[in-house]
Amino acid sequence: MPVLAQAAPPQTALKWGDCPKPGATAPGMQCTTLDVPLDYKDPKGRKIEIAVSRLASTNPAKRRGVLLTNPGGPGGFGLDFPATLVALKVPQSVLDSYDIIGFDPRGVGRSTPVTCDLTEEQQLRGNVPPYARDAADVAKHAERSKAVAKQCAESKTAYMLPHTSTASTARDMDSIREALGEKKISFLGYSYGTHLGAVYTTLFPQRSDRIVLDSNLVPEGLDREGGRMMGRGVEDRFPDFAKFASAKPEYGLGSTPQQVEAKYFDLAARLDRAPVQGVDGATFRLMSFGLSYGDGQLELMARIWRALDTDQPLPPIPGDPTGLENKIASHLYVICNDSRWSRSVASYQHDVAVDRVRYPKFGAAAANIRPCAFWQTESAEPPVRVGDNGPSNVLLAQNTRDPATPLAAARKMRHALGDRARMVTADQGGHGTFLIGKNTCANDVVTKFLTTGERPTRDLTCGA
Repeated sequence: MPVLAQAAPPQTALKWGDCPKPGATAPGMQCTTLDVPLDYKDPKGRKIEIAVSRLASTNPAKRRGVLLTNPGGPGGFGLDFPATLVALKVPQSVLDSYDIIGFDPRGVGRSTPVTCDLTEEQQLRGNVPPYARDAADVAKHAERSKAVAKQCAESKTAYMLPHTSTASTARDMDSIREALGEKKISFLGYSYGTHLGAVYTTLFPQRSDRIVLDSNLVPEGLDREGGRMMGRGVEDRFPDFAKFASAKPEYGLGSTPQQVEAKYFDLAARLDRAPVQGVDGATFRLMSFGLSYGDGQLELMARIWRALDTDQPLPPIPGDPTGLENKIASHLYVICNDSRWSRSVASYQHDVAVDRVRYPKFGAAAANIRPCAFWQTESAEPPVRVGDNGPSNVLLAQNTRDPATPLAAARKMRHALGDRARMVTADQGGHGTFLIGKNTCANDVVTKFLTTGERPTRDLTCGA
């Protein structure tokens, strides 16, 4: 396939320099900022700042254009992501083909940030609701959620509430494209980034070059259905851990996968009754969910289970608290703007009761109420309906056993995009396919699409 003609040179307004510290970087990576409208309906009005990074191609003969990237979220810091891709060993052919562009979405990190003035205790609860054992637990969490929504509405950044959404972030992406002097952009987005990419290519189909959506949400994003999908994802993924732990008798979690599964429910129930070392049943379930994201974390997960089971000291648990309040606040700003949320506490109590049975390991957390049920502002524009209007230039990459964005969600995204898309499914567990997973077949399919534009003629499944 011929290389596209070089686009017009970037606007001189972008002044590239060293990237801010602390932060991950890679040789040749530069950073800048771009002013964009707070409200795209008022382009000459108030401006906010978007932090942008660039890892430029050093091969002019092979350079095709720019590849915008998003690591997930919403609320994920994206400025450092080009360096992360280098650390994940993104193929040189991709680095040659594109300037890799990272950015902190509006409201996030080094872009104009938002806040909800969350307390330390509120931050520790994170973005995923706690497991609800009964209707009373839902009602209790509703009161906490109501308080968070009120704090967001009364924060010093409340002026950004109606304008911090996926649609506005997609428009920021197009502002980045214009500032770079490019006629089109390619995109690589993971997890929530799949919704962002799908919204961008729905709003701007003719400005979309090659779009890769990896680990897919439902087409509506992280709405009520998208959140509940995590319950199904844990059920899909858990057998991988059960197989891993049962093959290692030193952990004492069971000698068969069935015994490991029984240990999960036993530990959760015991911790519900009497927390160990500050870990209650809801925290245990949430911790196990998070550690199931990658195969490399399964050993730590098993060690934590053993420590809780025997009341031994917990092993060190890695985590990055940097910007946690901002990450959670921006997450809420986006998901509460992106969807219409029920305000009926009883409706969430119903969902929790259903999913506690349907997805017994985590469903009663994924279906629990969120601050969005008490949100006090309306989004500046309605949610974008992802559809099939546009060129056939989208590739979905998906694992069969993803705990956060299960295959069932990806199939809904695939259906919504219609003939615009093809999907490659890798027979592996974990959250993240391209570069993150070890399936050579799937990695090669994505690399080939990014570098040549060629996709499978039909949806493809790559074996383990």
